[in-house]
Amino acid sequence: MSGAPREKWNSRTGFVLAAIGSAVGLGNMWRFSYLAAEHGGAAFVVLYLGFTLLVGVPVLLAEMALGRGARRSPIAALEHYGGRSWRGLGALFVVSGFVILAYYSVIAGWTFAYAISGLTGFGSDPAATFAEVSTGPDAVAWHLAFMALVVTVVIGGVRGGIERAAVFLMPALLVLLVGLALYASGLEGSGEGYRRYLSIDVSAVFDRDVMVQAAGQAFFSLSLGMGAMLTFASYVGRDTDLKRDSLVISASDFGVAFLAGLVVFPLIFAFGLEAQVGDSTLGALFITLPAAFAEMGAAGRVVGTLFFVGLAVGALTSAVSLLEVVVSTAIDSLGLSRRRATLFFGSVTALLGIPAALDIEILGLMDQVAGNFLLVLGGFLLAVFVGWRMPDPVAAVLPGAASRWGLGAWRGLLRYVVPPILLWVLWGSAEATLAAVGAVLG
Repeated sequence: MSGAPREKWNSRTGFVLAAIGSAVGLGNMWRFSYLAAEHGGAAFVVLYLGFTLLVGVPVLLAEMALGRGARRSPIAALEHYGGRSWRGLGALFVVSGFVILAYYSVIAGWTFAYAISGLTGFGSDPAATFAEVSTGPDAVAWHLAFMALVVTVVIGGVRGGIERAAVFLMPALLVLLVGLALYASGLEGSGEGYRRYLSIDVSAVFDRDVMVQAAGQAFFSLSLGMGAMLTFASYVGRDTDLKRDSLVISASDFGVAFLAGLVVFPLIFAFGLEAQVGDSTLGALFITLPAAFAEMGAAGRVVGTLFFVGLAVGALTSAVSLLEVVVSTAIDSLGLSRRRATLFFGSVTALLGIPAALDIEILGLMDQVAGNFLLVLGGFLLAVFVGWRMPDPVAAVLPGAASRWGLGAWRGLLRYVVPPILLWVLWGSAEATLAAVGAVLG
């Protein structure tokens, strides 16, 4: 174990912004809008909000209670409250975050490449541009460059690196999104986008596939099941109101996703791209939209560049939290200095991501296994642990809280509501994972 004093956030604002940055990423900026377009518009949004309250907030508060109570990274925190037999769950968090960062940085590299290429108009053939950027030497180069940026932030420490970046980047992202939403609202044809986004298809509310997708999005969007929120909470003091902050973080995460929808839906319908969106998530994001931006001339270059800058900012803040989970674990368990841990595990992550940069099918498989299956499995086990095994989770939340109000219901949700919902999502994820593995191996 490291004998160095544990780092702390400089302020509550810094912690909350960093946690929001961890939650806000490509899942908010694009995946949310894409799923809403494919699954009933506002019906999906309503279900997503409902599952955020039923699943997201309880699991988020559980992770934060574990982290602050133990003041350790995932493996040590689980051992602190559950003994050595629960170290495996902490290890699952670390492995999940490690694998996710390896391929997530590849996609993040694409967003940085497009943010820069937007200055020259996204090229004459967006499909060929995406083929060049997404796989091969260019993809590897952007992936490595992005990982170098992530390492630079994390090596600066909790205050000097992560908090400083979050305090600047999250307000900047909000300004970008508001500006893009205002611009999109003035486009001809944007009204149809708003109608598609904000009109409820009642039948979709009761559709099993829509419910599964909404539950999964609510869980994934908050960076749950990989120890990021647990790790960030391990740096806060006992005077922090975790209950309040979990609500603020969840509301902010939902707000960014909803605001992104106010950007994406008007753009899609103003450009007449609704049919293409249904064909491919990546195709719509990296081929169809850039083609539309290119047709707009100088204005399209500006808007398109800002759009991808927003995606890149969200990707960076999420990636920083993923690497911090691994680094914090190495500091706690191996006694490494922050610099050595960051350089070593940042380099290993970069190497692990190279196959995903060379083959998009490998990237998709890694996403399905780690992002869609292991995260849900980790969240399910976490809910079971805090709800049934942790000695007194309410006592872990109480320091700094204004009152005990709602904490009994919170533990009840972790015991009786969250596990069945996550088992339901896990079932669908397991089927999809087996299909993805079979497709790659077959």
